[in-house]
Amino acid sequence: MTSKRERKVRPAATLEGREGQLVSMAVDLAEKQLREGTATAQVITHYLKLGSTREILEQERLSNENQLLQARVEQMASAKRIEELYGQALDAMKKYAGQEVPEIDYYED
Repeated sequence: MTSKRERKVRPAATLEGREGQLVSMAVDLAEKQLREGTATAQVITHYLKLGSTREILEQERLSNENQLLQARVEQMASAKRIEELYGQALDAMKKYAGQEVPEIDYYED
């Protein structure tokens, strides 16, 4: 039985959007069950774990790991760019010295 407050929601157009809708519905249902005292032990345990110090630290650790990975990606891109610049500088010096230098496109991947 649906209440007057519930309204028909159109499914999201993307998979990520739809997943978000379903997660939201599941959280709403869990909240309702917790308020009514009908939640299963698994639901109660799940939400207790979410609020634990250990879970908070784990989320912080994951966030830090993501930042570290992003910094590594940026560092590799920077190193590649520096390598390209060195190559261009060497080619320029060779040309200046009168050596023949093959044409290399440093911007290709």
